[in-house]
Amino acid sequence: MARGSRSVGSSSSSKWRYCNPSYYLKRPKRLALLFIVFVCVSFVFWDRQTLVREHQVEISELQKEVTDLKNLVDDLNNKQGGTSGKTDLGRKATKSSKDVLDDPIDIERREKVKEAMLHAWGSYEKYAWGQDELQPQSKNGVNSFGGLGATLIDSLDTLYIMGLNEQFQKAREWVANSLDFNKDYEASVFETTIRVVGGLLSAYDLSGDKVFLDKAIEIADRLLPAWNTPTGIPYNIINLSHGRAHNPSWTGGESILADSGTEQLEFIVLSQRTGDLKYQQKVENVIAQLNKTFPDDGLLPIYINPHSGAAGYSPITFGAMGDSFYEYLLKVWIQGNKTSSIKHYRDMWEKSMKGLSSLIRRSTPSSFTYICEKNGGSLTDKMDELACFAPGMIALGSFGYSAADDSQKFLSLAEELAWTCYNFYQSTPTKLAGENYFFHSGQDMSVGTSWNILRPETVESLFYLWRLTGNKTYQEWGWNIFQAFEKNSRIESGYVGLKDVNSGVKDNMMQSFFLAETLKYFYLLFSPSSVISLDEWVFNTEAHPLRIVTRHEEGLVKNLNEKQKPFSRIGGRKEGRSG
Repeated sequence: MARGSRSVGSSSSSKWRYCNPSYYLKRPKRLALLFIVFVCVSFVFWDRQTLVREHQVEISELQKEVTDLKNLVDDLNNKQGGTSGKTDLGRKATKSSKDVLDDPIDIERREKVKEAMLHAWGSYEKYAWGQDELQPQSKNGVNSFGGLGATLIDSLDTLYIMGLNEQFQKAREWVANSLDFNKDYEASVFETTIRVVGGLLSAYDLSGDKVFLDKAIEIADRLLPAWNTPTGIPYNIINLSHGRAHNPSWTGGESILADSGTEQLEFIVLSQRTGDLKYQQKVENVIAQLNKTFPDDGLLPIYINPHSGAAGYSPITFGAMGDSFYEYLLKVWIQGNKTSSIKHYRDMWEKSMKGLSSLIRRSTPSSFTYICEKNGGSLTDKMDELACFAPGMIALGSFGYSAADDSQKFLSLAEELAWTCYNFYQSTPTKLAGENYFFHSGQDMSVGTSWNILRPETVESLFYLWRLTGNKTYQEWGWNIFQAFEKNSRIESGYVGLKDVNSGVKDNMMQSFFLAETLKYFYLLFSPSSVISLDEWVFNTEAHPLRIVTRHEEGLVKNLNEKQKPFSRIGGRKEGRSG
């Protein structure tokens, strides 16, 4: 009988024939089909029950962890007489943050990052305590920054945020009793500001402990003579003991753009916390001088004459020696809560983003988006890993545009650049990025300088993009990078960089910014968005979070050297890398 003409229901018993085994014995294909359906349904039912059981276990375990953490916080508060003077790291973010539930996978990964921090810190504590940086392979310390305890100060806020109370308190005692700035040492004004001033101010903003503010004042006062130039554009080197300032000989007497334009955040915050305007006035004068002749494309060469204020003939770059100048134009505006008194910072930044857009190129055949460097009228198809801070900066600033089209355009650009930076890592045998990359027609990217010194910039951008978009892809990329560091850079006595990302040969240095920046951004990448909320904090270029405080027309808020708002934690770029 043709299929379309078969009669339906011709017999009252016909529907029961499907229950008769002999029906299927005569029709083996139908028997096989029925068996397959039965097996599939059984597997689906079994798998669903298994998943339900597994999720019930996970939920039960999470509820226990939440209870344990709450009890731990309550115990700590009781022992300390409450949390007055400290920052509540668990406080709910305001509506502009993506408030995401704490995923079990995030909890596990965050604990892995904390364990990495404990390993790095424990190695520093054992072999290089009080010195600037650890050399893990030779198991000794080295004073790369004049013996100011750079790694220790750089790590203070990371320890605090991770809830490592014992380690934080031991470091605090060293700062109070052993930190000495009276050094006959030619210090980088830039490095000392972002690491030491920034690290101390962040520790103060988080803990409310005035010892950190007092030390920040002391070192900032030693740096101030660097701004005593005809224009107020600072010299970049100063003797911490004698106060004599000068520029490095290799710049031909010129000041470096990033080194002169990356103290604004720290010194403005210091004026806010002390009520003393002198710090803010010094650094804001620099911006006023540069703004007098600021070009329409917002792009400045990396050398500036401190006597005339004129820009020298030198490269334009968002990599070394240029990068953090542009970063701070945006972040000073954010730290002052985006008021009209500081709108000129935002205006300068938006000009610079127009200029950055003119440097954008795309590779072939894979269409990787990258930022060129500019020399005179020509572009060089080269991008530093240092410039991988830019995706995060652009994403952060994209939400401040008045036009929705501009906002989306720059957020899309940030996402494209982040993909390129992630591939800086994925394109090498070790899955760790080299120092810079060149782009060639038809060949995409190739690593140039092939060392890796544990830099944070790509992870920083992944953190911002995750926080601002909620796209978990950025967490996955970050986790892949973290695992590559664990595989290639972790040794028994700390973490080291690689001399060559192709061969994997190790160097002998654990950079202080690995603890200050790289591990902190990894930790926050897997933390709820209320932990160091971007609505309440802004990061300096060394990843030290500083509290956002509203700026008014007079330019200075009230003296904030007083008890901070309560704050509890969840459980427990640069010379040659400028900005």
